[in-house]
Amino acid sequence: MSYVFHRQPRQSLPAAAKGQGIHVIDQQGKRYIDASGGAAVTSLGHGHPVITQAIKDQLDQIAYVHSSFFTTQATEELAEFLATRAPGDLNHVYFGSGGSEAIEAAIKLARQYFVEIGQPTRRHFITRRQSYHGNTLGALSISGNELRREAFRPLLMPSTQVSPCYLYRGQRHDETEEQYGQRLADELDERIRALGPENVAAFVAETVGGATAGVLPPAQGYLKRVREVCDRYGVLLILDEVMAGMGRTGTLFACEQYDVVPDMVALAKGLGAGYQPIGALVANDRIYDAIVAGSGSFQHGHTYMGHATACAAALAVQRYIEDNNLLQNVRERGQQMRRELREALADHPNVGDIRGVGLFIGIELVGNKRTRQPLEPALRTHVRLKKQAMQHGLMMYPAGGTVDGARGDHVLFAPPFICTANDITSIVNRFVQTLYDVLYTPAVVHSVPSTVSIDFDRNTTHGQIAIRRPEHAEHSAAG
Repeated sequence: MSYVFHRQPRQSLPAAAKGQGIHVIDQQGKRYIDASGGAAVTSLGHGHPVITQAIKDQLDQIAYVHSSFFTTQATEELAEFLATRAPGDLNHVYFGSGGSEAIEAAIKLARQYFVEIGQPTRRHFITRRQSYHGNTLGALSISGNELRREAFRPLLMPSTQVSPCYLYRGQRHDETEEQYGQRLADELDERIRALGPENVAAFVAETVGGATAGVLPPAQGYLKRVREVCDRYGVLLILDEVMAGMGRTGTLFACEQYDVVPDMVALAKGLGAGYQPIGALVANDRIYDAIVAGSGSFQHGHTYMGHATACAAALAVQRYIEDNNLLQNVRERGQQMRRELREALADHPNVGDIRGVGLFIGIELVGNKRTRQPLEPALRTHVRLKKQAMQHGLMMYPAGGTVDGARGDHVLFAPPFICTANDITSIVNRFVQTLYDVLYTPAVVHSVPSTVSIDFDRNTTHGQIAIRRPEHAEHSAAG
């Protein structure tokens, strides 16, 4: 019996006993490669001595002080680190304890900003279907994850949603990426005009779509067109980089790669790399100055905001990444992983799309590769994949409802920035093993198992896989 109210109380979980580099080790001594970084969190892996020492050093000074009484050196230095590296005039950092708090702060700051400047009718927030912005009520209200929203719908504030930027399923055969991005920006423009520009506060979007749809990089030019639409109507652009930011895509801020500067950007997860809970909202000069010149107070706050130990940990994480040029490794290992996945799974009938930026990679699974028909939801493929991957010592982040909240399966990978080339190959090998275990079984594919040969040494870090591709791969029973 456990007295912990777990996420899924009927599920029995192994107990983690130790973290070491890219591995988590359970109480029985079994090692698991943390290929998802938990949930795109542990960018430096586990047990990093530089980070743990920074935490110890801060504890020897002061662990916590309430932000209404004091600031701390760790808090000030982390804010300076982020502000001096953020694009444009994103110069003001508001700290919280996680991503949902960062998004809640963004919603409330956007609303207060317009009240302060005499535009109190601006109350609508526009987001995208198949987005995810957090689990607190405000963040959930603007999220497009229908499964998470359903039970709480009567409690949620109204929000308006437009189409996701989903190249694999949204781009038409007769249009380029740029044309697709322009079409989506036009849709946003139309929605703002329908609501009345004087009533719209902000458009909120993940720079790179995250957990709900399995890593959706924006179409070429899309975010720049969105920025133009927001500027046309005085609407704030808020980018959610809780999962994609802090180096995950190969640049510190993901929006740097798309030459776009938002009015606010939300950060968490990789900011502290899991060593302490921390999130942040970075706002531009215009918003900050309006508060200072107006009421002089942002009507928001949390007990643990600006927590000294959390800020010290995050500062040590970010300095280590920068000092050791790990973002270059993110870019190189990300290219390697996408290449190896595509080579190994090119003919797999259930692999529809392999996409991503840096070490932020998604694999969308389908029942029919040609028509892109999703797998049957009743198969619960994502659940079976996670369970089987754990058997092979692999942690990954699968999910269902990829396409519309009910249909579709994907797997998300977000390995630590410290991964070597051999580590990436090992992750790919174990995933390929897992995928063939789950989707090439008699229960799913009747004529294939005898034609697939997989050799995997579970006692080594780097498994070896040899696959003979099935002759009739297109005839998957799942499709």
